[in-house]
Amino acid sequence: MIFFKDGQGLWTEEIKFVTLQEWLGMNKYELIKGTGRTKISLSACHVGNDLVVCIYNENAHIGAVAVGEYDHREQRASTSVITRLGHKDDAVAQQAAHAISKYTKKPVCVIAGIHINNITEEEINQVLENARGLITELTSQTLGSQ
Repeated sequence: MIFFKDGQGLWTEEIKFVTLQEWLGMNKYELIKGTGRTKISLSACHVGNDLVVCIYNENAHIGAVAVGEYDHREQRASTSVITRLGHKDDAVAQQAAHAISKYTKKPVCVIAGIHINNITEEEINQVLENARGLITELTSQTLGSQ
């Protein structure tokens, strides 16, 4: 409910439904890179001054979570990673969290979940390249234009 003064100075109420993004004041970004089995998506949204990023494919899940933090005194970024048992998404999550926090100089949380059955070494390399491309596009073109 939103309370406001009407034209006569009386308090009235109004119910207004908003999306979570509107309520938190989030800007949302959606990027896609690649084709076929190695097509990767990146979604990002601001939560206050921080950024939450999801990197995933059609089999989205939580494989690893990385938090990137920028140390303004030391002028360097560091990351912490949690990986689910049996998952290998930590490489993508760590790389993204580090690069984005270094670029934005703000905290970032990256959730990575990419699964491809019977993946080949060539596909692994393509997925990693696509993820790097998405991170570069997010930082230089999307966030860089703010």
